[in-house]
Amino acid sequence: MPKSALAKHRPWLLASIAVAVAFYFLRDSHLGGLWLMLIKGAAVACLAAYAIHRGVGRNAVILTIALALSALGDMGMELSMEAGGTLFFLSHLAAITLYLQNLRENPTISQKALAVTLLIGTPYLCWQLSHDMQVALYGLALGGMASTAWMSRFTRYRVGIGAVLFVVSDWLIFSRLGPFDLGVLPDLLIWPVYYSAQFLIATGVVQTLRRDHKA
Repeated sequence: MPKSALAKHRPWLLASIAVAVAFYFLRDSHLGGLWLMLIKGAAVACLAAYAIHRGVGRNAVILTIALALSALGDMGMELSMEAGGTLFFLSHLAAITLYLQNLRENPTISQKALAVTLLIGTPYLCWQLSHDMQVALYGLALGGMASTAWMSRFTRYRVGIGAVLFVVSDWLIFSRLGPFDLGVLPDLLIWPVYYSAQFLIATGVVQTLRRDHKA
């Protein structure tokens, strides 16, 4: 991201980072469920505000919708996995729409191979980790999001990697449901991996849209 863009719009990004860090250290405190839920949702909600203020055109609107649904999903997860999962499922559908409208021209064989691996491997591992059919069905949307992100024209160093990190964060969540015991790793890594994913996706897409607008 150009330094001028970061300086001009850093309130949204810095607020997002600050809230994300605050939630990580306050999540086990006695602050209260409602306040923690609002703090958690505010992290990605600030990214949604950044996207709509900095982004350009219809693609920015779709990105904002995807991020806003994710922010609601973050709060919904504090109530139940079903509520949060439904909102994230809708968020992935919005993201898939964005990426399908921005597919890369002439992708390489290796890029196609990784996209197919993400599409098929993501729901498969979701099932292996959880042994839950609903989780596996959710994994189809998750894998579709990651696969189409990788095939999109948006920078892979941000959007592509961000989408893969999103998958990893959900795998860590699902590892709690099945036979695989990862100890304290999910507690330590889920939030920072997930938030990093959303930050990379939001800034990567906006960067491309701004570049297109200036071209």
